[in-house]
Amino acid sequence: MTLQSPAPNTTKTDDAVWASIAREEDRQEQQLELIASENHASEEVMAAMGTALTNKYAEGYPGRRYYGGCEFVDEVEDLARNRARELFGSERANVQPHSGTQANMAAFMSMLDPGDKVLAMSLDHGGHLSHGHTKNFSGVFYDFHSYGVEPDTERLDLDKIREQALALRPKLVIAGASAYSRPIDFAAFADIAREVDALFMVDMAHIAGLVAGGAHASPVPHADVVTLTTHKTLRGPRGGMILCPKERIVKINSALFPGGQGGPLMHVIAAKAIAFREAQQDSFKAYAAQVVANASALADGLVEAGIRIVSGGTDNHVMLVDVGSVGLSGAAAEDALHRVDITCNKNLIPFDERPPMEASGVRLGTAAITTRGLDVTDMGHLAGWIGEILRAPEDEATIKRVAGAVAELTSRRPIYA
Repeated sequence: MTLQSPAPNTTKTDDAVWASIAREEDRQEQQLELIASENHASEEVMAAMGTALTNKYAEGYPGRRYYGGCEFVDEVEDLARNRARELFGSERANVQPHSGTQANMAAFMSMLDPGDKVLAMSLDHGGHLSHGHTKNFSGVFYDFHSYGVEPDTERLDLDKIREQALALRPKLVIAGASAYSRPIDFAAFADIAREVDALFMVDMAHIAGLVAGGAHASPVPHADVVTLTTHKTLRGPRGGMILCPKERIVKINSALFPGGQGGPLMHVIAAKAIAFREAQQDSFKAYAAQVVANASALADGLVEAGIRIVSGGTDNHVMLVDVGSVGLSGAAAEDALHRVDITCNKNLIPFDERPPMEASGVRLGTAAITTRGLDVTDMGHLAGWIGEILRAPEDEATIKRVAGAVAELTSRRPIYA
């Protein structure tokens, strides 16, 4: 390992905390990370989060702060905002949200009144908690209605979504998901929203890096507001962001601060600025393309191994694996794969008959393993190992052999060489 954060000359006195950090660093090196919402940020991105910027309160926005001494954090936030606008081709950007959910909260507050109707993708079919779950702020304060995928194709049917919108007449239509493996036609969604006099928002938290790298169509030209996270496929620090046309930025800024947050995390904003610069490089475009190629190869390999993939495959970085097709629950499959150092998460599949904490699927993503250099050849091996474990989750000989193969691969492909 080369990390050993913080800086090498820093005195470490809290042995318990640093021991846990060291074990987590080792875990990440030794395991293949297939959780679709995770990635490995660069050492420079992580270094920025351990700087003196963490000491600075900076409520407000550059040039309009509620504290003095903000001249240098203003520089950092301006860098982040300008780089975000250039990266995504957006007129305005707010880089202060602490998370994707807080970005969504500010977006909703800027466009909706409590009780307004919203049409978004069902959580059971791949949507997100902040798109109307009854125990989330979104479902508490707004009147959410859901669209989903079709039983025969497990894909969105835009004609049926249009029919729902015409019947519902929502104030806001949302596109975007946390577990949907097919392209989203943002232009068609925008047409539906306009037809019913609704605003249109896209939550591209999962695909933001693919959009930045040119591996997925951009929603920016079509949406009134776009929210995203800066980790996941964008490979930055954990955080959120909002993109919008210039005429919406004032309402969004005030909805975020003071509406939903106090002081921004300036050390994280510095890390976001670095990540945006990294995402502007040609190497990141190649990375985004490889993420998609790896996902396609992994899905194809699992299908060849006789394991069903929801909708038959993937066009982005994520896939839903129907482990019920081999007689397992998602929870059992997650545990079995973890035993051989393959990390994933249980996940509902469309029309799932199991409860969420058991589920019938696992969600797999290729963003993190692509960061550590795995390619389509490796995906063939990985699909074979996953297939073996899912078909014989209790076979100790299989577990030992696959765990050894994973260990050999991770040792050859370190995260931080």
